[in-house]
Amino acid sequence: MDFFDRQEHSHRMSRWLVLLFIAAVVAIVAATTLLVLVVMGQPQDPSIGLFSSANLQRQSGLLLATAFGAGLAMGLASLFRSVTLRGGGGKVARELGGQRLDADTRDPQLQQLQNVVEEIALAAGVPVPEIYVLEDEDGINAFAAGYSPADAAIAVTRGTLDKLDRAELQGVIAHEFSHILNGDMRLNIRLMGLVFGILVLAIIGQRILFGSLLVGGGRRRNNGAAAILAIGVGMVAIGYIGLFFGRWIKAAVARQRESLADASAVQFTRHPEGIAGALKKIAVYSEGAQLQAPTEQVNHMLFGEGSKRRMFATHPPLVERIRAIEPDFDEQELTTLAERLRKTHEPGEPEPTSSRSTGGGAAPFDVDALIDRIGRVDGQTLAMASTLSESLPGALMHAARGVDTAPALALLLLLGGEETVRSRQLEAIHTRLGESGQQRVLKLLDSHGTPTRAQRLPLLDAALPSLKRRSPAQLDTFAALVTELSEADHQISPFEFLLGQILRGYLRDAQQPSAHSGHARLEQHAGAAATTLAALAHFGHPKDRSAAQAAFDAGQAQLATKAEPTWPNQAGWSERLRDALEKLDTLALQAKKTLIRAWIASVLHDRTAAPAELELLRAFCISIHVPMPPVHNG
Repeated sequence: MDFFDRQEHSHRMSRWLVLLFIAAVVAIVAATTLLVLVVMGQPQDPSIGLFSSANLQRQSGLLLATAFGAGLAMGLASLFRSVTLRGGGGKVARELGGQRLDADTRDPQLQQLQNVVEEIALAAGVPVPEIYVLEDEDGINAFAAGYSPADAAIAVTRGTLDKLDRAELQGVIAHEFSHILNGDMRLNIRLMGLVFGILVLAIIGQRILFGSLLVGGGRRRNNGAAAILAIGVGMVAIGYIGLFFGRWIKAAVARQRESLADASAVQFTRHPEGIAGALKKIAVYSEGAQLQAPTEQVNHMLFGEGSKRRMFATHPPLVERIRAIEPDFDEQELTTLAERLRKTHEPGEPEPTSSRSTGGGAAPFDVDALIDRIGRVDGQTLAMASTLSESLPGALMHAARGVDTAPALALLLLLGGEETVRSRQLEAIHTRLGESGQQRVLKLLDSHGTPTRAQRLPLLDAALPSLKRRSPAQLDTFAALVTELSEADHQISPFEFLLGQILRGYLRDAQQPSAHSGHARLEQHAGAAATTLAALAHFGHPKDRSAAQAAFDAGQAQLATKAEPTWPNQAGWSERLRDALEKLDTLALQAKKTLIRAWIASVLHDRTAAPAELELLRAFCISIHVPMPPVHNG
């Protein structure tokens, strides 16, 4: 399956989740109504049966109120839990005791974790997620959580850092990135909300039971108190029905997704020994993947089974997962590994040398190959990302990771080369951010100059998590400043357009995550599609209108629509393009696939790609919520 098929599969799973939730609610409501009928609906006349039509009619008000109340309680509980998770993946990580990774850390294990996460994010073409560490957890485990890449967080346990080498850690992180790219995170968050709704009646029953015991004390209970106690006991028992459904739903959804994520991790790293080694160490260490924190709600999103549960496990057995990666695996290897680990007493220090991905299949300039790479990472791209990440100036990366300095780093990327333009930009920075804000930018400029073209996007991606942590008012000021700097020379370049789209889209999605998928057809937005193709063609061939027309025609040939190009000019082209992309973001997934095929065909019609074309292609994909990995000319 390609990215679009995987996304559609995730959406179908979401719909199945809703149906399963409704089925669970109906079963639990029926059981609760039956409980109330048995406890409180006994007929006073012994000749009338409990389930007789006369008694059911007499108790209809009570039964309807019970059914409505139980259904409403589960629905509201599910909604409440979903709302509390709107804080993104970081909210889930903090609930489990996670601590956000400090950008200034000197811990070599944490630095290694940060480097691995940033490299894979760069290779995947998605923003760097927030990074958390569960310091009190000795088991080997990790998870990715969030609604979208914009609010994603990756968390790992301290045991993962202590017990895995770099290649194994990279395999685990690649597994979690697969969940980010395949839409599993949103599915998992939705699953948490729905399952909480299913379990809420058991929680209510526990409270009723505890309250009745506390109030009743040692006194003789009357019939009312006994009935309340019976309802409490019964609701706790019904809670096990909810627990059964919850675990069954999670197991049904999660097991296949975990197997796919394992396979994706091998594809990402081209190093199957990495993730296989991590799974083997889970098998031999006494702590395994278990967490001390409660895992009932989150077990389905963990890298390994977080509890000792056997029935309705959310992950395939470890041996089965290892054999899927290494078909010749012999379980005797686990005994050998355990003996070796006991002898060496692994100190937990990171490997002295990086285990880089080898091999690979970074695609040549081919439309089908590039489409297939969307939502994936291959070994060659990851190797290039690792090399590029290592080449980034350390001080600029440090600035990108800091909450106070990330805005200055992002603004540095926009500074023009001409002195008059730069003076206007620095004056605008001073006006909006004050003397201290201007000095931060000048300090970076004086120390390092402006970053190279190849360095700009990696630095921006690294800065996004820190930018997200600023207040909404600060972000509004910053967004307005970005627009002002971009327009300081009275024109907007493709890179400035890209930077603006990344910042606006990422920060909007982080604050207000949405589904990012629609049902519109390309025919409904043929004009918008033509506008984007015209922009690609124009900036790829700014001085040759016939070549630009040929590029436009190559893209238009991929679409089943006809529209005349609206060629960009210096006045307002970015606004028209932005409006067009907002419309195109409402397309159905397969329509987006066709559109991206048209964009790539336009860029590659002459078998080469200008930097401006690649920047616009990245901006367009970001705008319609499709992760485009880096594409390099040559």
